[in-house]
Amino acid sequence: MPDALPGDAELIARSVDDPAEFAPLFDRHASAVHRYLGRRVGELADDLLSETFLIAFRRRAAYRPEHVEVRPWLLGIATNLVHGHRRTEQRRYRALARAAAEPDRPGDDPGDAADRLDAAALRGPLAAALAGLKPRDRDALLLLAWGQLGYEEIAAVLDVPVGTVRSRLHRARRLTRAALGDISPLDPISEEEDR
Repeated sequence: MPDALPGDAELIARSVDDPAEFAPLFDRHASAVHRYLGRRVGELADDLLSETFLIAFRRRAAYRPEHVEVRPWLLGIATNLVHGHRRTEQRRYRALARAAAEPDRPGDDPGDAADRLDAAALRGPLAAALAGLKPRDRDALLLLAWGQLGYEEIAAVLDVPVGTVRSRLHRARRLTRAALGDISPLDPISEEEDR
């Protein structure tokens, strides 16, 4: 029976003495981190992905698996890098909101028309709603929705209590729903955990 693949924490520990052991972590987590960054900062995602893993590599000796798992740790590093690019993120959301006001050109597949119309109807208002959130509330909401982290993981990433995460998410959802009116993409993101 072949040996099981080493876990993330084990790879980080091994990489302190053998830096090549860090490479599988990139293979395992780069797409999730890139997807999260792409949604936050668009074209800057490639650069920030590289920077995220470079910082993680440099800090690997200080990583403590009992504090937070590797994926949330990486998303925390990515979120901190996004903070440095906050103006770019704000401009991106505002540009998306403006672009949504422009009519879409018809696509090649007429069968997708309804889906495109639904997405187009949400794109601008959602971008504007996200731009209007306080950065700390937007971070919590996007780590949940786009980073697919749980409340405890978000708390560890942002270094705040879980109750603070619940408050931020509740506020972000309320403000986003108010900004969107009758159309809300947040319905699948249940508030059951807030209670």
